[in-house]
Amino acid sequence: MNRLKGIGMIVSGAVLWGATGPMMEWLLAEKPIEVAPFIVFRLLIAGAVLLIVLNRQGKRVTLVWRQKAWARQLVIFGIVGMLGVQFTFLKTIEESNAVIATLLQFLAPIFVISFVSYSQRRWPPVYQMLGILVTLGGLVLLLTNGSFSSLEVNRAALSWGVVLGFTFAFYTLYPARLMHEYGVIQTVAWAMVIGGSALFIASPAAVFRTFPKLLDPTVLLMMLLIIVFATAGFILLLGSTKFISPVETSVLSSFEPLTAMIVSAFWFGQLLGKWQLGGAIVMLIGVVWLSVAGSKAAEVEAEPPKVS
Repeated sequence: MNRLKGIGMIVSGAVLWGATGPMMEWLLAEKPIEVAPFIVFRLLIAGAVLLIVLNRQGKRVTLVWRQKAWARQLVIFGIVGMLGVQFTFLKTIEESNAVIATLLQFLAPIFVISFVSYSQRRWPPVYQMLGILVTLGGLVLLLTNGSFSSLEVNRAALSWGVVLGFTFAFYTLYPARLMHEYGVIQTVAWAMVIGGSALFIASPAAVFRTFPKLLDPTVLLMMLLIIVFATAGFILLLGSTKFISPVETSVLSSFEPLTAMIVSAFWFGQLLGKWQLGGAIVMLIGVVWLSVAGSKAAEVEAEPPKVS
């Protein structure tokens, strides 16, 4: 029962998060809204609402701030993880489109492997090297559409996409202990408030300049939908890890780029070239391979030695 619950959560979360990409792309293209103010409003509103709901449910939402070690981790996660993912995702969309941004975030496993290998001072296992090569091969096809004379994705989008992959890896790995101690929703809520506040402090003029534009009913409605979809997606994606294995999480999270592709195709008429589509599939195969092979390797290492 818990496994089915986890599968339902990861699929729902991936679909919701995948759908927000085209929604944000439309908002940035059709309405002259800057990235920073958009993120500030989105994070502060979503985070504040979640904290209010938790407080009314009797949760001690301020408890984390009484422990300096936990508070420090929460601030780091809020700025580098939550704000990092949000900002780089939107900048990648702004420079390319929602489909490319969603696919580039799947570079995250490569950063995870690189970090673990560096910390352990050893080269990655063969299966990880193969998975990385497959993923990078798919990325090449995605960026070039089979023609190596020019890039289908501009350098700015690629640069932001690489940083997106890094921040997404950090977002996935770093808050594990925080979430275990204080719960997924409370950790995500505080991270949103911290990330939104940090960006507001960095760009207050842009926020005040953009505020009147939010009074447009269309902008306001789209903003609210994005906030609801993205917040629910975040919580479902992270919460599903309690019930299903990393392999299942990796495989089922492929619904995210598929959703972005389908929505973009119907909404904007955006279609990937045949080589780009092939590259997207190869990238997803590489990511799934990394998770499946890694899970099997972990099971083998965990088996007790046989006594003869």
